[in-house]
Amino acid sequence: MPKRVLQGIVTSDSNAQTVTVSVERRFKHPVMQKTIRKSKKYRAHDENNTFKVGDAVRIMECAPKSKTKRWEVLET
Repeated sequence: MPKRVLQGIVTSDSNAQTVTVSVERRFKHPVMQKTIRKSKKYRAHDENNTFKVGDAVRIMECAPKSKTKRWEVLET
């Protein structure tokens, strides 16, 4: 099964080797037909602490690295 790749903005880099990435998705409401923006936060593994708050990054699914980390940052 292929691994999912998402794109988002780094919102936190305070933890060692971890960044929090906010991923936004847009879709039309099924009845109202209004465009809705929903965001979700993912914790991703950043081996060398290279990414800072505000950076646009791509994250990829991986095997669990810790209790909350199931994603890793791709080099972008």
